[in-house]
Amino acid sequence: MTVERPTPGSALLSWTPAAVMAVVAGADIVAGPGVGFLPLVSLGPAFSGLVGGWRRTALTGAVALVLCVALGVYDGLFEERRGFTAMASVAGVTGVGVAAAVTRRRREAELASVRSIAEVAQGVLLRPVPRTAGPLQAAVSYTSAVAEARIGGDLYEMVASPHGIRVIVGDVQGKGLAAVEAAAVVLGAFRAAAHDEPDLVSLGERLERSVASRNRSHSPCLSGWGRTAPTARSPTGWTSLPGNSCCRTPDGVTETRDAGGSFYPLGDRADLLKDPDAERALEAL
Repeated sequence: MTVERPTPGSALLSWTPAAVMAVVAGADIVAGPGVGFLPLVSLGPAFSGLVGGWRRTALTGAVALVLCVALGVYDGLFEERRGFTAMASVAGVTGVGVAAAVTRRRREAELASVRSIAEVAQGVLLRPVPRTAGPLQAAVSYTSAVAEARIGGDLYEMVASPHGIRVIVGDVQGKGLAAVEAAAVVLGAFRAAAHDEPDLVSLGERLERSVASRNRSHSPCLSGWGRTAPTARSPTGWTSLPGNSCCRTPDGVTETRDAGGSFYPLGDRADLLKDPDAERALEAL
């Protein structure tokens, strides 16, 4: 079981309700009853409802209510309506904060459940590629630009078939479960057809029939010796020589930009693929 440790930012937010109430209490004592700081005690449960659970929000509200009574007695506000008005304000804000905390936690749990199911589904689809296939070494790196985009339609697979090593790299437009479903269709068809079809053209036609409205992988094959295969969207073959290498990427790599807005120079980094170890070459790239 993995235990999540609170980040410095979340720890700071968790102490915000107590800090706010302490500041309000200090200001009220210094300024006296004439200024009217007492109703601001309700900010404590209000902030707690935004960053904590309903139990913590209720506890913060109870503390705020006790503080409100103590300050009201100190300021002599219960001789008039101001003390009771402040107590009503704290109670009302606490109730709203508890309701907000319950709703937020429920939505967070639903989102986490949906994301977990989608990640499991994608993990089944993008199963680990074997490190070796026949005479070839293989290395795969799958990295999302943002955490929220981990669930998508990127796909890859390598199959050692009687007709040679078959590799597919693709990218379905869009994100979420619909993209995962489309990727599943492509990978299912590829895994079956890779063993049956004797040539890449027949393999591509079979994939096209399975996803009539989808495009296939469209990146060139980047060689460790600076040579590239045809860039057409149809399947392409590549003859491997001892010590040679090939890198296939979706457009997420070539469209990546640095802080200055320059695209990642994939073609200029071909020399990095000369490392005989595929994992080291990929890490360097």
